Amino acid sequence: MNKILDITRKDLLQMLRDWKFLFFLLIMPTGFTLLMGFVFGGAYQTEGDARLLVALVDQDGSALSGSFLEVLDSSDAIRIELRDVSADLDEGVEDAELVAVLVLPMGFGASLQAGEPVDRDWTVDPDSAASQTARNEIQALASRFTGVVKSARFSLQVYQESTPSLTEAAMQEFFDAALDAALLAWQDPPVTMDVTDAVLVKDDPVDLAYGSNAYAHSSPGMMAQFAIAGLIPAASVLVIERKTRALARMLTTATSRTQILTGHFLTMVLMILAQFVILTLFGQLLLDLDYYTPPWATLVMIITTALFAASLGMLIATLAKTEEHVIVLTMLPMFVLSALGGAWMALETMPASMQVVGHFSPVAWIMDGFKGIIIRGWGLQEVLLPAGVLLLFTLVCLGFSLWKFKFE
Repeated sequence: MNKILDITRKDLLQMLRDWKFLFFLLIMPTGFTLLMGFVFGGAYQTEGDARLLVALVDQDGSALSGSFLEVLDSSDAIRIELRDVSADLDEGVEDAELVAVLVLPMGFGASLQAGEPVDRDWTVDPDSAASQTARNEIQALASRFTGVVKSARFSLQVYQESTPSLTEAAMQEFFDAALDAALLAWQDPPVTMDVTDAVLVKDDPVDLAYGSNAYAHSSPGMMAQFAIAGLIPAASVLVIERKTRALARMLTTATSRTQILTGHFLTMVLMILAQFVILTLFGQLLLDLDYYTPPWATLVMIITTALFAASLGMLIATLAKTEEHVIVLTMLPMFVLSALGGAWMALETMPASMQVVGHFSPVAWIMDGFKGIIIRGWGLQEVLLPAGVLLLFTLVCLGFSLWKFKFE
């Protein structure tokens, strides 16, 4: 065991003398995480109020028009903005700044309370689907509000029959109270119907892919990509030792082949473990990514990813003849596996066939595990599948490496 640790210690000290070690291990993934999150994050996040903007001119200024305005503003489809009557609002509709203009004329509240027909002036673009959507929403809310006012009027009539000789002030006070009660009952009905089981709810693939944090995709994506790129120094050490016949000379000592290969493999495992621990802590503490609320799930993904990356590093060192070969054999699979596995653009937004093909890349399983943790709140049980698949990739790469590795 001491000989294995000596080889590992020697490799780590040798790599620390090379500036490329820290560059590919920490600086590049951190920089690209911030860059990708900044460039692409905004394209998948909605900021501000996305409701359709409707201008409203309240010429009446009555209590009923104010209540109607509150009802309109509670809509999930439209956003009401009060405007001055002198403003040139028609041009706003023509320029698509507004989807509609609604004017409540003088006497709106009095006519509504008296049960008389109420006129509303509209300005909409007949060719705009957004304008028609806003108009339909307002008409639906206006119909409901009219029903609320009718309920308040009916309550007042019953009260007048039971309490004669009411003053105008008393009747208005009772009407206002009945209106408030009817509005409250409308907003929070005592009887509701739950039809959740009868409705097919489909998760938005963009939400599943990118979550609510701009870095929720770029952080695991760049970690997966540069875990492969970071193998260049470690794989180069093995190639250099084989070229200089240092490996062959080591076999003349009491050190076995198994100890030599295990020492180099352990170097790569520890290197990727350190990289992922630092980068996940960076995401947790500075990017507000929830890696460690389920700590065991994250640790399992870190360990299995490190084992896979180390086995890939051993495979690269087995196939490469020179240091230049190491770079080519590292960068080529890094770009192919990262692109195919969704490190750049999320697989969740791709066609189903592309998602299937993408999961032939181990990077896709790394992304599934880490994004499942920080976006979907996965725990230990949920990450067992991606972790298990990564272990299968590890066994394949490591088995081939041990079979084909040459010490000379």
